[in-house]
Amino acid sequence: MSIPFFRVEVGGDEREKIDEVFDGEAPNIIEDLESAFESYIGATYALSTSHGTSALHLAMLAIDLKRGDKVLCSINAYPSVPEVVRHFDAEPTFIDIYPDLFTIDLDKLEAYLHEHKSKKLKAVIVSHIAGQSIDLDRLYGIAKTYDVKIIEDAADALGATYKGKKIGSTGADITCFDFSPHLRRNVCNGGMMVSDDEDIIERAKSLRHHALELDDDSLGYVYDVTDIGSQYTISPLDAAVILVQLEKQDEIIERQQEIAAIFNERLADAPHITLPVVEQDHSFSLYIVKIDKNRDSFARELKERGIETGLHYIPLHLLSYYKAKYSLRINDFPVALRNYSQVLSIPNYAALSDAEVEEICDAILDVAATRV
Repeated sequence: MSIPFFRVEVGGDEREKIDEVFDGEAPNIIEDLESAFESYIGATYALSTSHGTSALHLAMLAIDLKRGDKVLCSINAYPSVPEVVRHFDAEPTFIDIYPDLFTIDLDKLEAYLHEHKSKKLKAVIVSHIAGQSIDLDRLYGIAKTYDVKIIEDAADALGATYKGKKIGSTGADITCFDFSPHLRRNVCNGGMMVSDDEDIIERAKSLRHHALELDDDSLGYVYDVTDIGSQYTISPLDAAVILVQLEKQDEIIERQQEIAAIFNERLADAPHITLPVVEQDHSFSLYIVKIDKNRDSFARELKERGIETGLHYIPLHLLSYYKAKYSLRINDFPVALRNYSQVLSIPNYAALSDAEVEEICDAILDVAATRV
C-alpha cells in the first residue's frame, strides 16, 4: 500500500456548501469566509486571495514596495517569498537559520540590521516552518528598534499558535496564509492576508481587483482605475470549500499532534534519525526529521516501501536564479546548507489512519536499521 505525502479529505459538508454556491444560495460566501477567518485567527481584518502567493504579492503592494527597496527573509523559504519581492524589482536579502527550528535566526537578523542601516529596508518576511514559530516577542522588539515591518509567511502555520494566540493575531504588520501550500496540495486554491492595520487592508482591498472603483451613483458598470493593481480575488467555489475546512482546522491540528506524539515515541531510539525540536507551540503541519547521512537514499528506500516524503526547503542560494543574480556561494549560509543535506519531511496529516502511521514508523525503523 502506498502512503502519499499528503491526502485531502473532502466530505459531505464541503459538497453541500459547493451546491449552495451553484444554487445561488451563498451570494456572500467570500465575505463569509473572511469574517469566519477573522474570528478564527483573532485578527481585525482578513482579506481573501486566489492563492498564498497572491497574498504575499498583495502584501508587497500594500506596503508600497518599490524598485531598489530591500526585504530580509530566511534562506530556508519557499521560492514564492523572494519571488514576490523580485517582481517589484526590489531586493531580497537572505539570513541564515536556526539549526533545529529551520526558521530565520534572530541573532543573525539583528546583527544584519545593526550593521546595515538603510532607508531602503522596508520589511522582514518571516516564514513559520512546520507550524512552529520563533520567539515572536523578540522579533517584534527588533522590528520596533529598527523600524521595519514584519510580514509573516504562515503557509505552514494555519491554526498554529504562539503562547496560546493564533499566528496572525500576535503582532505582525501582515500575515499571509496559503490553503494549498507546497507539497500539501488541496483540492482548491486560496490565500488569506490578515492585519490589524486598517490602512494596509484598505490599500490591499483597493488593489485586489485591478484598483477598480465603481461609481455608486451609476448603473453599476461605470468604473475608474486609481492605481496599478491586479486580479487576486478568490473563486466562490474555493471559498466554499475553505470555509468548511476552516471549521475543522483545530481538529486537524489535534490529529497532527497525536500522530507526532506516536512518531516521537516510536522513533525515539531510531539510529541515524534526529526528531523535531520543540521550543514553542507546535502544530506539526510538517514533521521534519534529520537523517545523519545519505538522506536521499533514505528517502528512496522509503519510496520503495510506498512511503512518500518531502523536503522543506531547498535553500534559496542553491537555486540557479538567486545564486547567479546575487553571486551567492554555496557556503554563504552554512547552517541552512548542513540542514539541507539532512532534513526530510515524513507524512503527517489528519487523514492518516492509525494503521498507516504505524506503517510509516515500521518503514522508517526498517530503513534506519540497515544504515551503517
